[in-house]
Amino acid sequence: MHQPVRTKICGLTREADIDAACGAGAAYVGFVFFDRSPRHVSPREARTLALRVPAGVAKVALTVDADDALLDRLAETVPLDMLQMHGRETPGRVAEIRARYGLPVMKAIGVASRSDLAAIATYAQVADQLLIDAKPPKGAALPGGNGAQFDWSLLSGRRWPVPWMLAGGLSRENVARAIEITGARQVDVSSGVESAPGQKDKDRIAAFIAATQGE
Repeated sequence: MHQPVRTKICGLTREADIDAACGAGAAYVGFVFFDRSPRHVSPREARTLALRVPAGVAKVALTVDADDALLDRLAETVPLDMLQMHGRETPGRVAEIRARYGLPVMKAIGVASRSDLAAIATYAQVADQLLIDAKPPKGAALPGGNGAQFDWSLLSGRRWPVPWMLAGGLSRENVARAIEITGARQVDVSSGVESAPGQKDKDRIAAFIAATQGE
Protein backbone atom coordinates (compact mmCIF):
# COMPACT_ATOMS: atom_id res chain seq x y z
CA MET A 1 0.00 0.00 0.00
CA HIS A 2 1.47 3.32 -1.08
CA GLN A 3 1.74 6.21 1.31
CA PRO A 4 -0.76 8.94 0.39
CA VAL A 5 0.55 11.49 -2.11
CA ARG A 6 1.47 14.75 -0.37
CA THR A 7 0.32 18.05 -1.89
CA LYS A 8 1.84 21.53 -1.75
CA ILE A 9 -0.51 24.42 -2.48
CA CYS A 10 1.70 27.33 -3.52
CA GLY A 11 1.12 31.05 -3.86
CA LEU A 12 -1.33 31.60 -1.00
CA THR A 13 -2.22 35.24 -0.35
CA ARG A 14 -5.30 35.27 1.90
CA GLU A 15 -6.29 33.74 5.23
CA ALA A 16 -9.18 31.97 3.49
CA ASP A 17 -6.62 30.27 1.18
CA ILE A 18 -4.74 28.92 4.20
CA ASP A 19 -7.95 27.56 5.69
CA ALA A 20 -8.98 25.98 2.37
CA ALA A 21 -5.58 24.34 1.76
CA CYS A 22 -5.09 23.04 5.29
CA GLY A 23 -8.73 22.00 5.60
CA ALA A 24 -8.46 19.93 2.42
CA GLY A 25 -5.35 18.13 3.68
CA ALA A 26 -2.37 19.95 2.12
CA ALA A 27 1.00 18.81 3.49
CA TYR A 28 2.75 22.07 2.51
CA VAL A 29 1.69 25.67 1.90
CA GLY A 30 3.84 28.04 -0.13
CA PHE A 31 4.32 31.81 0.00
CA VAL A 32 5.79 33.62 -3.02
CA PHE A 33 8.34 36.39 -2.45
CA PHE A 34 8.84 37.55 -6.04
CA ASP A 35 7.36 40.92 -6.88
CA ARG A 36 6.57 40.13 -10.52
CA SER A 37 4.20 37.34 -9.46
CA PRO A 38 0.46 37.92 -8.99
CA ARG A 39 0.90 35.72 -5.88
CA HIS A 40 3.58 37.92 -4.28
CA VAL A 41 3.26 38.67 -0.55
CA SER A 42 5.40 40.81 1.73
CA PRO A 43 7.24 39.24 4.68
CA ARG A 44 4.75 40.95 7.03
CA GLU A 45 1.74 39.56 5.13
CA ALA A 46 3.34 36.11 5.03
CA ARG A 47 3.89 36.20 8.79
CA THR A 48 0.15 36.74 9.39
CA LEU A 49 -0.68 33.88 7.02
CA ALA A 50 2.00 31.53 8.42
CA LEU A 51 0.76 32.01 11.98
CA ARG A 52 -2.62 30.67 10.84
CA VAL A 53 -1.16 27.40 9.52
CA PRO A 54 -1.85 24.44 11.84
CA ALA A 55 0.96 22.33 13.26
CA GLY A 56 2.08 19.55 10.93
CA VAL A 57 1.69 21.55 7.70
CA ALA A 58 5.06 22.78 6.34
CA LYS A 59 5.38 26.50 5.55
CA VAL A 60 7.57 27.10 2.47
CA ALA A 61 9.05 30.40 1.22
CA LEU A 62 9.49 30.55 -2.56
CA THR A 63 12.24 32.96 -3.66
CA VAL A 64 13.93 33.65 -6.99
CA ASP A 65 17.67 34.41 -6.87
CA ALA A 66 17.15 36.07 -3.48
CA ASP A 67 20.03 37.89 -1.83
CA ASP A 68 20.94 37.41 1.84
CA ALA A 69 19.15 40.65 2.79
CA LEU A 70 15.76 39.28 1.68
CA LEU A 71 16.43 35.83 3.12
CA ASP A 72 17.52 37.39 6.44
CA ARG A 73 14.29 39.37 6.55
CA LEU A 74 12.19 36.29 5.82
CA ALA A 75 14.00 34.23 8.44
CA GLU A 76 13.51 36.97 11.04
CA THR A 77 9.87 37.75 10.19
CA VAL A 78 8.11 34.60 8.99
CA PRO A 79 7.97 31.30 10.92
CA LEU A 80 9.18 29.05 8.09
CA ASP A 81 9.88 25.33 7.76
CA MET A 82 11.58 25.31 4.34
CA LEU A 83 13.14 27.60 1.73
CA GLN A 84 12.37 26.99 -1.96
CA MET A 85 14.87 28.28 -4.51
CA HIS A 86 13.14 28.90 -7.82
CA GLY A 87 15.78 30.88 -9.73
CA ARG A 88 19.20 30.16 -11.22
CA GLU A 89 20.85 29.43 -7.88
CA THR A 90 24.02 27.36 -8.28
CA PRO A 91 24.61 24.20 -6.24
CA GLY A 92 27.12 26.23 -4.21
CA ARG A 93 24.52 28.90 -3.45
CA VAL A 94 22.00 26.25 -2.38
CA ALA A 95 24.55 24.74 0.02
CA GLU A 96 25.43 28.20 1.36
CA ILE A 97 21.77 29.11 2.02
CA ARG A 98 21.15 25.77 3.72
CA ALA A 99 24.13 26.29 6.04
CA ARG A 100 23.32 29.95 6.78
CA TYR A 101 19.67 29.54 7.76
CA GLY A 102 19.56 26.02 9.15
CA LEU A 103 16.39 25.32 7.21
CA PRO A 104 15.78 22.55 4.66
CA VAL A 105 16.11 23.82 1.09
CA MET A 106 14.03 22.69 -1.89
CA LYS A 107 15.54 23.49 -5.30
CA ALA A 108 13.29 23.87 -8.32
CA ILE A 109 14.64 22.47 -11.59
CA GLY A 110 12.98 23.17 -14.92
CA VAL A 111 12.65 20.27 -17.36
CA ALA A 112 11.84 20.46 -21.06
CA SER A 113 13.90 17.57 -22.45
CA ARG A 114 16.06 14.61 -21.38
CA SER A 115 19.15 16.85 -21.31
CA ASP A 116 17.70 18.75 -18.35
CA LEU A 117 17.72 15.66 -16.12
CA ALA A 118 21.45 15.85 -15.35
CA ALA A 119 20.87 18.96 -13.23
CA ILE A 120 18.50 16.99 -10.99
CA ALA A 121 21.27 14.60 -9.93
CA THR A 122 23.63 17.53 -9.31
CA TYR A 123 21.22 19.43 -7.07
CA ALA A 124 20.24 16.22 -5.26
CA GLN A 125 23.74 16.35 -3.71
CA VAL A 126 23.09 19.72 -2.00
CA ALA A 127 19.31 20.20 -1.57
CA ASP A 128 17.02 18.50 0.94
CA GLN A 129 14.22 18.20 -1.63
CA LEU A 130 13.79 18.82 -5.36
CA LEU A 131 10.87 20.40 -7.20
CA ILE A 132 10.78 19.15 -10.78
CA ASP A 133 8.86 21.72 -12.81
CA ALA A 134 8.22 22.58 -16.44
CA LYS A 135 10.76 25.01 -17.86
CA PRO A 136 9.08 28.41 -18.26
CA PRO A 137 7.95 29.22 -21.80
CA LYS A 138 10.35 31.46 -23.75
CA GLY A 139 9.87 35.09 -22.74
CA ALA A 140 7.80 34.20 -19.64
CA ALA A 141 7.95 36.80 -16.86
CA LEU A 142 7.72 34.14 -14.17
CA PRO A 143 10.01 31.15 -13.47
CA GLY A 144 7.00 29.08 -12.37
CA GLY A 145 3.24 29.31 -11.97
CA ASN A 146 2.81 29.46 -15.75
CA GLY A 147 0.54 26.44 -15.99
CA ALA A 148 3.01 24.79 -18.40
CA GLN A 149 3.54 21.01 -18.49
CA PHE A 150 6.48 18.92 -19.62
CA ASP A 151 6.74 15.34 -20.88
CA TRP A 152 6.11 13.36 -17.68
CA SER A 153 7.44 10.16 -19.24
CA LEU A 154 10.96 11.65 -18.88
CA LEU A 155 10.67 10.91 -15.15
CA SER A 156 9.13 7.46 -15.47
CA GLY A 157 11.06 4.92 -13.39
CA ARG A 158 13.64 7.44 -12.21
CA ARG A 159 14.57 7.89 -8.56
CA TRP A 160 16.82 10.34 -6.73
CA PRO A 161 18.46 10.18 -3.29
CA VAL A 162 16.26 12.95 -1.84
CA PRO A 163 12.47 13.44 -1.84
CA TRP A 164 11.10 15.23 -4.88
CA MET A 165 7.91 16.96 -5.89
CA LEU A 166 6.24 17.17 -9.32
CA ALA A 167 5.06 20.59 -10.54
CA GLY A 168 4.03 22.25 -13.79
CA GLY A 169 0.55 22.57 -15.20
CA LEU A 170 -1.08 20.16 -12.78
CA SER A 171 -4.85 20.28 -12.29
CA ARG A 172 -7.56 18.07 -10.81
CA GLU A 173 -8.13 16.69 -14.35
CA ASN A 174 -4.57 15.49 -14.96
CA VAL A 175 -2.87 14.99 -11.59
CA ALA A 176 -3.82 11.31 -11.19
CA ARG A 177 -2.33 10.55 -14.62
CA ALA A 178 0.80 12.56 -13.83
CA ILE A 179 1.30 10.58 -10.61
CA GLU A 180 0.77 7.30 -12.46
CA ILE A 181 3.37 8.13 -15.14
CA THR A 182 6.06 9.68 -12.91
CA GLY A 183 5.62 7.76 -9.67
CA ALA A 184 5.60 11.09 -7.81
CA ARG A 185 4.71 10.86 -4.12
CA GLN A 186 4.51 14.67 -3.80
CA VAL A 187 2.89 17.25 -6.10
CA ASP A 188 2.83 21.03 -6.21
CA VAL A 189 0.04 23.20 -7.62
CA SER A 190 -0.52 26.94 -7.91
CA SER A 191 -2.32 28.22 -11.02
CA GLY A 192 -4.20 24.89 -11.35
CA VAL A 193 -6.37 25.70 -8.29
CA GLU A 194 -7.12 29.33 -9.15
CA SER A 195 -10.21 31.02 -10.55
CA ALA A 196 -8.00 33.93 -11.80
CA PRO A 197 -4.24 34.67 -11.46
CA GLY A 198 -3.44 34.81 -7.75
CA GLN A 199 -7.04 33.98 -6.70
CA LYS A 200 -7.16 30.55 -5.08
CA ASP A 201 -10.48 28.68 -5.25
CA LYS A 202 -11.54 26.58 -2.25
CA ASP A 203 -13.48 24.02 -4.31
CA ARG A 204 -10.63 23.58 -6.80
CA ILE A 205 -8.16 23.03 -3.96
CA ALA A 206 -10.38 20.34 -2.42
CA ALA A 207 -10.98 18.66 -5.79
CA PHE A 208 -7.25 18.69 -6.62
CA ILE A 209 -6.22 17.07 -3.33
CA ALA A 210 -9.01 14.48 -3.68
CA ALA A 211 -7.74 13.65 -7.18
CA THR A 212 -4.21 13.03 -5.86
CA GLN A 213 -5.69 10.30 -3.68
CA GLY A 214 -7.55 8.73 -6.60
CA GLU A 215 -10.94 10.03 -5.48
